[in-house]
Amino acid sequence: MASPRTPSGGVPPAPAGLNKNLGVIDGFAIAASSTAATTSIGIGLGVTAGAVGLHLPIIMLLAFLPVLGIAGAYSRLNRVEPNMGSGYVWVGRSLSPWLGFLVGWIGIVATLVFLAYTTTVTGSALLQLAGEAGVHEAAGLRLDPDSTAQSTLLGIVVLVAVTLTAVTGIRSAANLQKYLLVFEYVVLLGFCGYGLFAGPHPFSLDWINPFTIPSGQQLAQGLLLSVFCFWGFEASFSVTEEVRDPEDASRAGVITLFTMLGLFLLGSFAFQRVLSLDELTGHGAQGLTYFGDRLADQPLAALPLIALTFSAVASLQSGVIPTVRGMFAMGRDRTLGPFWTRVSPRYGTPAAGTVAVGCVAAAVAVLSLVLPKVGDLILASVNAIGVVVALSYALTALAAAARFRGTVRESLHQALRAVVFPVAGALVLLALGGYLCWTFYTSADHFEVSPDNGWFMLMCPAVMLLTGVVAAAWAKWVRKSPYFATGRSLAPDPLPEPVRDPA
Repeated sequence: MASPRTPSGGVPPAPAGLNKNLGVIDGFAIAASSTAATTSIGIGLGVTAGAVGLHLPIIMLLAFLPVLGIAGAYSRLNRVEPNMGSGYVWVGRSLSPWLGFLVGWIGIVATLVFLAYTTTVTGSALLQLAGEAGVHEAAGLRLDPDSTAQSTLLGIVVLVAVTLTAVTGIRSAANLQKYLLVFEYVVLLGFCGYGLFAGPHPFSLDWINPFTIPSGQQLAQGLLLSVFCFWGFEASFSVTEEVRDPEDASRAGVITLFTMLGLFLLGSFAFQRVLSLDELTGHGAQGLTYFGDRLADQPLAALPLIALTFSAVASLQSGVIPTVRGMFAMGRDRTLGPFWTRVSPRYGTPAAGTVAVGCVAAAVAVLSLVLPKVGDLILASVNAIGVVVALSYALTALAAAARFRGTVRESLHQALRAVVFPVAGALVLLALGGYLCWTFYTSADHFEVSPDNGWFMLMCPAVMLLTGVVAAAWAKWVRKSPYFATGRSLAPDPLPEPVRDPA
């Protein structure tokens, strides 16, 4: 049964048992930690440079534009229907329950893959820290930060710890992430700012010229990898039912997005000033460590690596939180089982689901050991997540355009914000994802478990989507979820809408 609105017609109460005490700073901390700027700069820039060469600044800026249109769609939809299910709810109502379920499923599986590889990255960063401290062996075993097995096992220990912290509540998680973020950003601004002026490589206009990128495939892959770097700003919308005002969730998401753009542009220019292309692409998960070593002596050179470790730990925790909230929303609609709607009477959080997500992420991390090198795991994971997240973002933007299409008759300003920008962003992301999948398909003539094999790279996102179709069929015909009949979430009720809603 839908929860009643407040007598004043304002924000509906949170589902029974959930705390509702977060503000815009808490939402920003969760979204910024989920986006993980330090991890994206320390690892993602090297991966992206492998696709586009020394064009990181313009690629980051170009990728930001469609994502900005997507962010506008999220904010507008959240304003009229705040729901922790976000895209799952909005797409289901405005486009199709099947597509809505697929958006929710993408959020789940993409984050599980993200948690799996971030678990490994966290372990790798800790092993690098051990090496910087002079510890190169343990129990007769030589420590190797590029070993997926060693990094994953150590990272799982950290995953368990942050999962238990997330159980105690978002407030405690957000408070921890605030301190981690302050340290990360101080280190990033300090080192990247210094590298921007002290780097040996001169500025080049080619860095901001996308037309000198060798091929369309490289451009498409670079843009999708950059979209992945921005992925996570919407985590603030997953806690919209636990903030005091849903507008705070929207503000947090937009602030996060612009903050990430500034940090990514600063990092892109700084890395290309300090490192050559071979150095950028050749150090994989150890790129930020190498960057710090080029700019400072120990112990100062270890600060970027410590920041990377903090970023990985924070993103593990913030990755668990929105995933469980999305599953909570799907569980109360009976598209997932009732297990995901259990709320701890002590902490006011979906504690059982939080622990379960942590366990599943650890299991996926163990399965990823089929890729022996951390760099290979990162490349495969990021490409797969980039494709499915582009689809999810595009569907959410199209849902906003469909829902607010009546506003195009009000003014040009409303038409641009509500329809044109979201649709443009959606079409760009769909074109990029489709083109990249086509190039994966045509680039190989056999299957091999390797990030260099196109069929393997295509299989990863395909499996994510196909499992979603199967799960949706189970929810519709076995669970008999009413969501597939109405396309509407059962709770909470939407707010009164300030614009006409023709849906």
